[in-house]
Amino acid sequence: MRFSSISNQRGSVEVRSQTSEVGNLQTTNSKLPTASESQSITNDQSSTTPEIVVVGNIDASTDWSEALKGMEAVVHLAARVHIMDDTAEDPLAAFREVNVDGTRRLAEEAAKAGVKRFVFISSIKVNGEETGGMRSAVEGRKSDVRGQWSEVGRGRKSGRGAEVRGRRSEDRAKNQELRTKNLTAAFSKRDTPNPEDPYGQSKWEAEVELRKIEASTGMQVVILRPPLLYGPGVKANFLKLIQLVDKGIPLPLGSIRNKRSLLSLTNFADLISRCVTDERAAGETFTVCDGDDLSTAELVKRIAKALGKKPHLLPVPEGVIKLAGKLTGKSAQVQRLCSSLQIDSSHVRKTLDWEPPCTMEQELERVSQWFKSPKS
Repeated sequence: MRFSSISNQRGSVEVRSQTSEVGNLQTTNSKLPTASESQSITNDQSSTTPEIVVVGNIDASTDWSEALKGMEAVVHLAARVHIMDDTAEDPLAAFREVNVDGTRRLAEEAAKAGVKRFVFISSIKVNGEETGGMRSAVEGRKSDVRGQWSEVGRGRKSGRGAEVRGRRSEDRAKNQELRTKNLTAAFSKRDTPNPEDPYGQSKWEAEVELRKIEASTGMQVVILRPPLLYGPGVKANFLKLIQLVDKGIPLPLGSIRNKRSLLSLTNFADLISRCVTDERAAGETFTVCDGDDLSTAELVKRIAKALGKKPHLLPVPEGVIKLAGKLTGKSAQVQRLCSSLQIDSSHVRKTLDWEPPCTMEQELERVSQWFKSPKS
């Protein structure tokens, strides 16, 4: 089977075409410029030298015809990615132009070209931003309870105080049950999508469009929702964390007891390769991760071990960290450090008989080697 893997690479978009036997996919994902140059890199079974085909920007008018010639499968990783301080006048419109309109165009062109399978890399942000608590529900119950406190004051005069206080105790027990239940909840394909930012919304809308195209054309669509990816070449906040640990800077994260799911590039590439070729993947949506959930503090310790450094963690209360984030305008970043985001990957493991081939320790060792290597 010949397939194309499409990803953001060094300010452009690459379409890499190769045979399924290679099983070595490009999974890099950099920020996509407003006017991005898209490249198609084509291999055949008799050659390992890629052929680059420029196809232009990713939007509703991209011409993918040359890149899709002879392809049986497409892996679509390219996207306008999540941006903390987005300067776009209308961020949602900017995300939709690439992630929804561009994806729809590619899928339609792929179906016309006879592509049999389309693997779309979505995001766990389609499910939401965090697990471990349903804030709206809990806060709503808090409001009810606060209202009943006022009723307690009135009830004392009317003889209904004991009854209302009893109801308040019952609500408090329900609140605690709700919190406990959701502290262990993990995102899965069964969840109702709940994207909370323009990026997540655009990924969800792209999924919807792909299912429509699948239904109307018969092209098989597989959707993967990964969390934060890490591996050699990692960027953004994960790289910053590595740099801080490497310098031995004390980090106020020793008291963080959250749980977060991650996914290594090695495991990601292995799963993508499986989704390209395994018939059981057709039509599925998979939430994916390594399966080794850990706290931010534990992540720092593992990074330090891979670097051969001693972790310096200060036991600063979480409330103090969040206050500092609010005062410095870094609340979003701090929330990611403190909150939980767990993923249930049991569906993909059972459906495809898939087990991650790489442990976190092994991938972090690769990251360490890359980090320490001379950069050109």
